[in-house]
Amino acid sequence: MRSLRFVILLAVVSAALGLMGCSKQMIPNTDVEATKENQDIVLFCEQYRHALEDRNVAALLKLMSPAYFEDGGNTRNEDDADFEKIREFLTGDFLRTAGIRYEMRYRRVTYTETNHVYVDYTYAAAWKLPGVKVDEWHHKVADNRLDLVRVDEGYRIAGGM
Repeated sequence: MRSLRFVILLAVVSAALGLMGCSKQMIPNTDVEATKENQDIVLFCEQYRHALEDRNVAALLKLMSPAYFEDGGNTRNEDDADFEKIREFLTGDFLRTAGIRYEMRYRRVTYTETNHVYVDYTYAAAWKLPGVKVDEWHHKVADNRLDLVRVDEGYRIAGGM
């Protein structure tokens, strides 16, 4: 009986060690496997996040694809946005913000056969807008997807800003 328990214990420990050896390394503080390509994508997305927090319109426009487009997730055309509409927002209402804090938790990176990369993430955003008497902070937590397109050796945002 004792040797049977030992054999079972040995089998369980061996299986656990085998599973640990096969486990994937993740990029720290993400749910994304730590491959070179995934790390490059997360670094690109971090450039976007920092440009957003810095309210750096020039950097945000540089990160966007000229073919940028999103349909707002519905069939109404009035909330569709292309490069020009986003540029108008960035050079207008966006600059009214007195402060922005934007955190991203990367959940998944998906590669397509059409040269696009989808980055699914959860964000926690806080932004300060001028109020009647004082600046007012607004907050939002939600899921989003950036649609990246490969360009030369890098990426551009084709949707999801």
